[in-house]
Amino acid sequence: MQAMPTDVVRELVATAHAAAATGLVVGTVGNVSARIGDHFLISASGTRFDSLSPAQLCELDCDGNVVAGTLRPSSETGLHRAIYRSRAEAGAILHTHAPWSTALACVLDELPCIHYQMLALGGAVRVAPYRCFGTDELAAVTLAALEGRRAALMSNHGAIVFAESPAAAFEAMQVLEFACRVYWRAAQLGMPRVLDPQQWQEVAAQVQRLGYGVTHPRRGRGR
Repeated sequence: MQAMPTDVVRELVATAHAAAATGLVVGTVGNVSARIGDHFLISASGTRFDSLSPAQLCELDCDGNVVAGTLRPSSETGLHRAIYRSRAEAGAILHTHAPWSTALACVLDELPCIHYQMLALGGAVRVAPYRCFGTDELAAVTLAALEGRRAALMSNHGAIVFAESPAAAFEAMQVLEFACRVYWRAAQLGMPRVLDPQQWQEVAAQVQRLGYGVTHPRRGRGR
Protein backbone atom coordinates (compact mmCIF):
# COMPACT_ATOMS: atom_id res chain seq x y z
CA MET A 1 0.00 0.00 0.00
CA GLN A 2 1.51 3.34 -1.06
CA ALA A 3 1.60 6.35 1.25
CA MET A 4 -0.86 9.17 0.58
CA PRO A 5 0.72 12.00 -1.47
CA THR A 6 2.14 14.50 1.03
CA ASP A 7 1.36 17.67 -0.94
CA VAL A 8 -2.32 16.80 -1.41
CA VAL A 9 -2.66 15.74 2.23
CA ARG A 10 -1.10 19.00 3.36
CA GLU A 11 -3.44 21.06 1.19
CA LEU A 12 -6.53 19.15 2.33
CA VAL A 13 -5.63 19.67 5.98
CA ALA A 14 -4.92 23.37 5.39
CA THR A 15 -8.24 23.78 3.57
CA ALA A 16 -10.17 22.15 6.40
CA HIS A 17 -8.49 24.39 8.98
CA ALA A 18 -9.17 27.50 6.88
CA ALA A 19 -12.84 26.56 6.41
CA ALA A 20 -13.22 26.21 10.18
CA ALA A 21 -11.33 29.44 10.92
CA THR A 22 -13.56 31.45 8.57
CA GLY A 23 -16.82 30.02 9.91
CA LEU A 24 -17.71 27.97 6.85
CA VAL A 25 -17.70 24.79 8.96
CA VAL A 26 -18.56 24.36 12.63
CA GLY A 27 -17.62 21.16 14.43
CA THR A 28 -17.95 18.03 12.30
CA VAL A 29 -20.57 19.18 9.76
CA GLY A 30 -18.62 19.21 6.52
CA ASN A 31 -16.34 17.16 4.31
CA VAL A 32 -13.47 17.81 1.93
CA SER A 33 -11.80 15.65 -0.70
CA ALA A 34 -9.23 15.70 -3.48
CA ARG A 35 -8.65 13.55 -6.55
CA ILE A 36 -5.37 11.63 -6.84
CA GLY A 37 -5.29 9.84 -10.17
CA ASP A 38 -8.22 7.43 -10.25
CA HIS A 39 -8.46 7.50 -6.44
CA PHE A 40 -9.50 10.26 -4.06
CA LEU A 41 -8.80 11.33 -0.49
CA ILE A 42 -11.68 12.37 1.77
CA SER A 43 -12.09 13.42 5.38
CA ALA A 44 -13.24 10.69 7.74
CA SER A 45 -16.70 10.60 9.27
CA GLY A 46 -17.12 12.68 12.42
CA THR A 47 -13.87 14.62 12.12
CA ARG A 48 -13.62 18.25 13.18
CA PHE A 49 -12.32 20.59 10.51
CA ASP A 50 -10.50 22.79 13.01
CA SER A 51 -8.31 19.89 14.15
CA LEU A 52 -8.29 17.65 11.05
CA SER A 53 -5.03 15.70 10.78
CA PRO A 54 -3.53 13.52 8.02
CA ALA A 55 -4.53 10.44 10.05
CA GLN A 56 -8.17 11.48 9.60
CA LEU A 57 -8.10 11.15 5.82
CA CYS A 58 -9.20 8.08 3.88
CA GLU A 59 -8.13 7.03 0.40
CA LEU A 60 -10.73 5.37 -1.81
CA ASP A 61 -10.60 3.87 -5.28
CA CYS A 62 -13.06 4.68 -8.07
CA ASP A 63 -15.41 1.95 -6.86
CA GLY A 64 -15.61 3.43 -3.37
CA ASN A 65 -13.38 0.90 -1.65
CA VAL A 66 -11.10 2.18 1.13
CA VAL A 67 -7.49 1.48 0.18
CA ALA A 68 -5.74 3.55 2.88
CA GLY A 69 -6.71 4.98 6.24
CA THR A 70 -7.99 3.44 9.44
CA LEU A 71 -11.23 5.42 9.89
CA ARG A 72 -14.64 5.27 8.22
CA PRO A 73 -14.91 7.80 5.37
CA SER A 74 -17.42 10.66 5.40
CA SER A 75 -21.12 9.87 5.09
CA GLU A 76 -21.13 11.95 1.88
CA THR A 77 -18.44 9.83 0.21
CA GLY A 78 -20.97 8.67 -2.39
CA LEU A 79 -21.69 12.27 -3.39
CA HIS A 80 -17.99 13.09 -3.79
CA ARG A 81 -17.43 9.89 -5.78
CA ALA A 82 -20.37 10.70 -8.08
CA ILE A 83 -18.97 14.16 -8.82
CA TYR A 84 -15.49 12.82 -9.58
CA ARG A 85 -16.93 10.18 -11.90
CA SER A 86 -19.05 12.68 -13.84
CA ARG A 87 -16.88 15.83 -13.85
CA ALA A 88 -13.35 15.28 -15.13
CA GLU A 89 -12.38 18.84 -14.22
CA ALA A 90 -13.13 18.29 -10.53
CA GLY A 91 -9.86 18.07 -8.62
CA ALA A 92 -11.28 18.77 -5.16
CA ILE A 93 -14.68 19.09 -3.45
CA LEU A 94 -15.76 21.01 -0.37
CA HIS A 95 -19.15 20.52 1.31
CA THR A 96 -20.21 22.76 4.19
CA HIS A 97 -23.22 23.84 6.21
CA ALA A 98 -22.08 27.47 6.08
CA PRO A 99 -24.73 29.72 7.64
CA TRP A 100 -25.62 32.11 4.83
CA SER A 101 -25.71 29.51 2.05
CA THR A 102 -27.62 27.06 4.25
CA ALA A 103 -30.16 29.75 5.15
CA LEU A 104 -30.85 30.60 1.50
CA ALA A 105 -31.01 26.89 0.66
CA CYS A 106 -34.02 26.75 2.97
CA VAL A 107 -35.84 29.45 0.98
CA LEU A 108 -34.73 29.76 -2.65
CA ASP A 109 -35.00 27.47 -5.66
CA GLU A 110 -32.04 29.26 -7.24
CA LEU A 111 -29.59 31.93 -6.15
CA PRO A 112 -29.59 34.38 -9.08
CA CYS A 113 -26.38 35.84 -10.47
CA ILE A 114 -26.31 39.14 -8.57
CA HIS A 115 -22.54 39.70 -8.64
CA TYR A 116 -19.98 39.05 -11.35
CA GLN A 117 -17.81 36.99 -9.00
CA MET A 118 -20.48 34.31 -9.23
CA LEU A 119 -19.42 33.66 -12.82
CA ALA A 120 -16.45 31.75 -11.35
CA LEU A 121 -19.09 29.32 -10.08
CA GLY A 122 -20.84 29.14 -13.45
CA GLY A 123 -23.44 31.85 -12.82
CA ALA A 124 -26.72 31.42 -10.98
CA VAL A 125 -26.52 28.67 -8.34
CA ARG A 126 -29.28 26.06 -8.35
CA VAL A 127 -30.78 24.58 -5.19
CA ALA A 128 -30.99 20.78 -5.22
CA PRO A 129 -34.25 19.50 -3.69
CA TYR A 130 -34.04 18.01 -0.23
CA ARG A 131 -32.97 14.40 0.12
CA CYS A 132 -31.64 12.64 3.21
CA PHE A 133 -27.91 13.07 3.74
CA GLY A 134 -25.57 10.27 2.73
CA THR A 135 -27.95 8.76 0.16
CA ASP A 136 -27.77 7.99 -3.54
CA GLU A 137 -30.86 10.16 -3.97
CA LEU A 138 -29.02 13.18 -2.56
CA ALA A 139 -26.07 12.51 -4.87
CA ALA A 140 -28.40 12.33 -7.89
CA VAL A 141 -30.26 15.60 -7.28
CA THR A 142 -27.04 17.42 -6.38
CA LEU A 143 -25.35 16.26 -9.58
CA ALA A 144 -28.32 17.58 -11.53
CA ALA A 145 -28.03 20.97 -9.79
CA LEU A 146 -24.31 21.06 -10.66
CA GLU A 147 -24.92 20.61 -14.39
CA GLY A 148 -22.86 23.37 -16.05
CA ARG A 149 -21.96 24.80 -12.63
CA ARG A 150 -19.21 24.46 -10.03
CA ALA A 151 -21.46 25.11 -7.05
CA ALA A 152 -24.87 24.09 -5.76
CA LEU A 153 -26.99 24.73 -2.72
CA MET A 154 -28.68 21.75 -1.10
CA SER A 155 -32.18 22.40 0.21
CA ASN A 156 -32.38 22.50 4.01
CA HIS A 157 -28.86 21.10 4.13
CA GLY A 158 -25.89 23.17 2.96
CA ALA A 159 -23.65 23.89 0.00
CA ILE A 160 -21.12 22.13 -2.20
CA VAL A 161 -18.44 23.34 -4.61
CA PHE A 162 -15.74 21.71 -6.70
CA ALA A 163 -12.58 23.15 -8.24
CA GLU A 164 -9.13 22.21 -9.48
CA SER A 165 -7.58 21.96 -6.02
CA PRO A 166 -8.57 22.05 -2.34
CA ALA A 167 -7.38 25.66 -2.06
CA ALA A 168 -9.44 26.65 -5.11
CA ALA A 169 -12.48 24.84 -3.68
CA PHE A 170 -12.10 26.85 -0.48
CA GLU A 171 -12.01 30.08 -2.50
CA ALA A 172 -15.12 28.99 -4.42
CA MET A 173 -16.99 28.30 -1.17
CA GLN A 174 -16.02 31.74 0.09
CA VAL A 175 -17.43 33.29 -3.09
CA LEU A 176 -20.66 31.33 -2.69
CA GLU A 177 -21.05 32.34 0.96
CA PHE A 178 -20.31 35.99 0.02
CA ALA A 179 -22.96 35.90 -2.72
CA CYS A 180 -25.54 34.40 -0.36
CA ARG A 181 -24.85 37.05 2.25
CA VAL A 182 -25.05 39.88 -0.30
CA TYR A 183 -28.32 38.52 -1.71
CA TRP A 184 -29.86 38.28 1.75
CA ARG A 185 -28.86 41.85 2.62
CA ALA A 186 -30.01 43.23 -0.73
CA ALA A 187 -33.35 41.44 -0.42
CA GLN A 188 -34.01 43.32 2.82
CA LEU A 189 -33.94 46.55 0.81
CA GLY A 190 -35.87 45.45 -2.25
CA MET A 191 -35.75 43.08 -5.20
CA PRO A 192 -32.07 42.44 -6.02
CA ARG A 193 -31.05 43.24 -9.60
CA VAL A 194 -29.73 40.28 -11.57
CA LEU A 195 -26.96 40.20 -14.18
CA ASP A 196 -28.25 39.01 -17.56
CA PRO A 197 -26.42 36.70 -20.03
CA GLN A 198 -25.11 39.65 -22.08
CA GLN A 199 -23.55 41.12 -18.96
CA TRP A 200 -22.06 37.69 -18.16
CA GLN A 201 -20.37 37.76 -21.57
CA GLU A 202 -19.07 41.30 -21.01
CA VAL A 203 -17.53 40.26 -17.71
CA ALA A 204 -15.96 37.15 -19.26
CA ALA A 205 -14.43 39.26 -22.04
CA GLN A 206 -13.10 41.80 -19.54
CA VAL A 207 -11.59 39.08 -17.38
CA GLN A 208 -9.82 37.70 -20.44
CA ARG A 209 -8.62 41.12 -21.56
CA LEU A 210 -7.27 42.20 -18.16
CA GLY A 211 -6.15 38.83 -16.85
CA TYR A 212 -8.41 39.64 -13.90
CA GLY A 213 -7.58 37.93 -10.62
CA VAL A 214 -3.94 37.30 -11.51
CA THR A 215 -1.03 39.44 -10.33
CA HIS A 216 0.85 41.14 -13.19
CA PRO A 217 4.02 43.27 -13.22
CA ARG A 218 3.41 46.94 -13.95
CA ARG A 219 4.37 48.06 -17.43
CA GLY A 220 5.77 51.44 -18.27
CA ARG A 221 6.24 54.39 -15.92
CA GLY A 222 2.72 55.74 -15.85
CA ARG A 223 1.02 56.50 -12.57
